[in-house]
Amino acid sequence: MAKNWPKPIIALAGYSGSGKTTLLSQLIPLLKKQGLRIVVVKHSHHKLELDKPGKDSHQFVEAGADQVILACPNKRYHFSVQQQHDELDEQLNWVNWSLCDLVIVEGYRHSNVTKIEIYRKLNAKPLLHPTDQQIIAIATPDKLETDLPLLDLNKPKQISDFILAYTNKVKFVK
Repeated sequence: MAKNWPKPIIALAGYSGSGKTTLLSQLIPLLKKQGLRIVVVKHSHHKLELDKPGKDSHQFVEAGADQVILACPNKRYHFSVQQQHDELDEQLNWVNWSLCDLVIVEGYRHSNVTKIEIYRKLNAKPLLHPTDQQIIAIATPDKLETDLPLLDLNKPKQISDFILAYTNKVKFVK
C-alpha cells in the first residue's frame, strides 16, 4: 500500500532512452510558470560522486559523519549515508514538504506511486502499464491501442496540462 504523502507525486516511468530526462527538463519550466514549487527525485543505477576525495565533505563522511550539509551562496548540498537506495520512500523522507507543491520522480518505475509511462516503440521494450496499475497515462510519439490517456511525448505543454489537471482533480480535455 502506498504511503500518503502531503503533496502530489508523479513519476515519469520508462526504460532507459525513452525520453524521461528530456521531458522532465521541459516540464519543469512549464509547471514553474504556473507557480508550482517542484521537487525532483532522480533515480540512478550508477554510482555518483559529487562528494569527491580531497574535498572536506568527503573527508567528513569518510571520518564517519552520518550526514554532512555543505552550505554556500545560493545552494545547499546534503550528503548522507542511505540504507535502501532502491526505496523511493527513503528519498521522499528528505523532501521539505513545506517548500513543495509537486514531486516529480524520474525513474523508480517499480515504486508504488502514480506514474506517467514514457514509451517509445523504437526502444523495443515492453509497455509497463499492463502490469502496473499506478500508471495513469502514456506519453509517446507512437500510435497505441489503450484505454489510458495517450499524451504526445513531443508536446510537453499537453503533458504539463495533464499533470496540472490530475493533481488538481480537474478533468483533462484532450
